[in-house]
Amino acid sequence: MRSKIIAAACGSVLTIGALSAVQSAAAVQPDATAQKEAQQNEAHQRFETLSQDLRGQLAGHWFDSSAGKLTLAVPTEQAARQARAEGANAVVVQRSAADLDRLLGEVRKLVGDGVPGVYSWGVDVRDNQVDVTVNASRKTQATERFLEKVRALGGGVHVAETPSQPQQQAGTVQAGSPWWPGSETYCSVGFAATDASGGKHFLTAGHCTNDANQAAYGQISQQNRLGTSNVGGTRSVNAREGDMGVVAVTESGWNLSPVVNTYGSPALTVTGSAEAMVGDRVCHSGNTSKWQCGEVKYVNKSVDYGGGLVIEGLTWTTACSKGGDSGGAWLLGDKAVGLHDGGPSQCVQNPTNDSDLSIFQPVNEALRKWNLTLVTGGGDTAAPSTPGNPRSTGTTASSVALAWDASTDNVAVTGYDVYNGSTLATTVTGTTATITGLKADNDYTFTIKAKDAAGNASAASAAVTARTQPGTADQEAPTAPGNLRSTGVTASSVALAWNASTDNVGVTGYEVLNGSTVATTVTGTTATVSGLNADTAYTFTVRAVDAAGNQSKLSAGVNARTSGGNTGGRTFTNDTDYQIRDFQTAISAVRSTATGAAQNPITVKVDATHTCLEDLNVTLVAPSGRTYPLMRTPGGGYSCHPFPAGRTFTVVPGAGETASGSWTLRIGDNGPGDTGVLSSWSLTV
Repeated sequence: MRSKIIAAACGSVLTIGALSAVQSAAAVQPDATAQKEAQQNEAHQRFETLSQDLRGQLAGHWFDSSAGKLTLAVPTEQAARQARAEGANAVVVQRSAADLDRLLGEVRKLVGDGVPGVYSWGVDVRDNQVDVTVNASRKTQATERFLEKVRALGGGVHVAETPSQPQQQAGTVQAGSPWWPGSETYCSVGFAATDASGGKHFLTAGHCTNDANQAAYGQISQQNRLGTSNVGGTRSVNAREGDMGVVAVTESGWNLSPVVNTYGSPALTVTGSAEAMVGDRVCHSGNTSKWQCGEVKYVNKSVDYGGGLVIEGLTWTTACSKGGDSGGAWLLGDKAVGLHDGGPSQCVQNPTNDSDLSIFQPVNEALRKWNLTLVTGGGDTAAPSTPGNPRSTGTTASSVALAWDASTDNVAVTGYDVYNGSTLATTVTGTTATITGLKADNDYTFTIKAKDAAGNASAASAAVTARTQPGTADQEAPTAPGNLRSTGVTASSVALAWNASTDNVGVTGYEVLNGSTVATTVTGTTATVSGLNADTAYTFTVRAVDAAGNQSKLSAGVNARTSGGNTGGRTFTNDTDYQIRDFQTAISAVRSTATGAAQNPITVKVDATHTCLEDLNVTLVAPSGRTYPLMRTPGGGYSCHPFPAGRTFTVVPGAGETASGSWTLRIGDNGPGDTGVLSSWSLTV
């Protein structure tokens, strides 16, 4: 749906963003809403800090609004205990992520290029099943045959019927603040962004920008031109890949702004971007429905709008929307999360049918695709509230366990500093901590301060005094961690794993040392050390720690070398990890600053892991929009082989292909039951 551009007389200064320069005065947010946003932010932070071991067992995750916590779907009670130990709620489910991926793959194959009435399919993580939704008014015999095959897949697939279905919304011309593609009906602005050269743009829906090099206006009747939509015909997508497009802002008098037009709700400034999770409260700004909020019901779910238009990887929400909102801004607090794609034919509050949900395209995919940087602002200067109700929850002869009530913040609380007297004892992300290494039968006084990402710290909590138990403290150290090994590298990080230590009481964590310096501390048996230099050798060791502060001997050392970063000249690298999932496409881009024509041949080196290379299609997309197939799925029956490490491809460039610009590698997985990761790729052009 559509976000806002202010229309004004020529020469006026106008702002773009999820957008308007004209904002209502800031209002005080209700306490309940502020508390819920703080809980939601904490859930996102906790998800980002989960151990790799636990992440590998997840069958899904979501924000439980009623409990105010992150909830994880896991396959075993042991994994559930681990989840609770890492600060999340847990639900033991029947089907693993691999089971759900397999079922979804089977459904996708049955859907093919479309089935009458079938308009959405995807995983429902809360119900641990694959949902298929059908518009009952459009069912045919072909639909019934499809449903018979789907039901034969078993109880892991649920079919729901609704009386209608969503549509990609268009709008009628109304007074307000839209933008107009040429002489067509209006759309809404998503988010302001800049390119590597500082050029001004805004993101919006692909179905608003489908015409190449189309003039874009800030007023009806082709008045107040602001720029050009879909420059060169390569800046709009409305297909399986997504629904996203770019408008270049080239005319004088138009300035980019991070300010969101909230239509009378509290003022809001975009501070960054995020990925929404199921259960999140999200809001969107659009020219027709104005400011509307709701809950995320599904992520990464496909939609069939009919006429051959299938879009994958979309987020579905309960927020109301209307035609004319297309392309508008979706936000998670003050973080950009999406561009409005579609919804019902009319605004539906508190919808019960999937056909009445509103749908958006994740914004980070659009930013990556065109190598754009979000325009942000609003420096955070507000400190979190003071942690409440500090208390001791247990003691030993050498430790004190503490707990407290969560603080709130205008953006998000990122952690808590726990002080023993005036000395910083530990820093944690949750609302519990255990202070170790204390003397037996002694009194200690503790206070806690909350902090946010901007470094703002709260006032100290009330003091809590606790006395350690008498007796002899635990003096037995854990055994040294075994089999330390490197499990992967990028240009700036090394991933490590090791075998667990044992202890007479219990191991509470592990310290990972880079040389003689502690690089990170974790509770599980995996860690990633980041912030390293490219193409550099490092030596790591690990030691275990127990609740009394006893440290094991160091493990045997392991040597690892980071991969090379951009080498200058004509080789460019992207070391970001992208998951390769069944029937989805991993997309990674590099920006070439090389000049002149592309060399012949172009060389592409791909570092990836995958259990079945025969499932994969690998494609290079040039800045010109040309596609160069590097590897294609053979089709028919075949045996699977793992993707080889460091595979190199060469391709002859087309006539006139220039070297500079954004090059994209696309790895599509066209088979079920296999997973992998694109860890790095380089382009020599």
